[in-house]
Amino acid sequence: MKQLKLFIFVLLLYLIPLHAQDYTENNETKAFIEMMNDKFNYNKEYLYKLFKQVRKDPQVPHTITKKIVKPLSKEHRPQGSWDIFSRVHLENNQTDLGVKFMTKHKEVLQKAYKKYGVPPEYITAIIGIESHYGKNRGVFYVFDSLTHLAFDKSGKRKKFYKHELQEFLRMCYREQIEPRAIKGSKYGAIGLAQFMPSNYKTLAVDFNHDGKIRISQPVDAIGSIANYFKKNGWKKDEPVGVRVSYEGNRFYGLKTGYEYKYNRKDLKGIKPRRYFPYKKSVRLIKLEKEKYDELWYGTDNFYVITRYNHSDYYAMAVHQLAEKIKANYTKQHKNQTEETFYASTK
Repeated sequence: MKQLKLFIFVLLLYLIPLHAQDYTENNETKAFIEMMNDKFNYNKEYLYKLFKQVRKDPQVPHTITKKIVKPLSKEHRPQGSWDIFSRVHLENNQTDLGVKFMTKHKEVLQKAYKKYGVPPEYITAIIGIESHYGKNRGVFYVFDSLTHLAFDKSGKRKKFYKHELQEFLRMCYREQIEPRAIKGSKYGAIGLAQFMPSNYKTLAVDFNHDGKIRISQPVDAIGSIANYFKKNGWKKDEPVGVRVSYEGNRFYGLKTGYEYKYNRKDLKGIKPRRYFPYKKSVRLIKLEKEKYDELWYGTDNFYVITRYNHSDYYAMAVHQLAEKIKANYTKQHKNQTEETFYASTK
């Protein structure tokens, strides 16, 4: 196999930052460079140049503006764990922005539904929660962040971040992108969909067929999220969850969470609050509110959402935001029922 000639388009190693850190004397970094060369035939000289000038502070510089401190509201707001979580993820104009996003990208969302079976409102909700519909894709340079996490920190996560750094560099080579220019989250997530680099090769897709995968752009992000769900077992036309009733204000006695499945006939005293024709086993999802626990059935599709982020609360936030987006979209497009929205995709 010939020596890989890493894209030599103008290497934007910029001017060496004043606060750069040289990782080339770090034994772990040296071993990492050797591994990239041995395993993937990467050019060692190129990698040494990269690791010689790692930004000490990977956060993207920004203009400092005077912060306006608003007085705290005297109105009491519930302080249960779900009350707080839902405020963070379901407020801040999320629903209205979601309707706008869904309207603007209707044709692409329909195409994704036709190919993968994932409803538009769920794809839209993921983008809303992950990047506020593209308004917050991350303010950290991904290469520098992953380098610090892989070689500065200690503990079990070092191995994880080394692998993500490896896959990030491989992604940059495949997609012909300058590594030091990519921005994302503090922990290396990228684009509207906030994919980790290790998910890029197997789950991100070139949905507009331009020969490039760019999940920083809506079309590829939409297709990639739908593909992610499909690969993790999403079933078209199956529900995600339903709220259920139970006796009392706090739920005890049975284990809750996406890891535990129950046959519905064994869940005595627990009943859906509306018609729910789902025959498979369900999870019990508990949302702790200030004065009571809200209990839900979670289906296999609910579990699929937890593969994106391993959290019951995250998956429920996606579900509830998707339901709100769909309801508001329907109100704003009264001449376009659910049937007509999906008509061209079936």
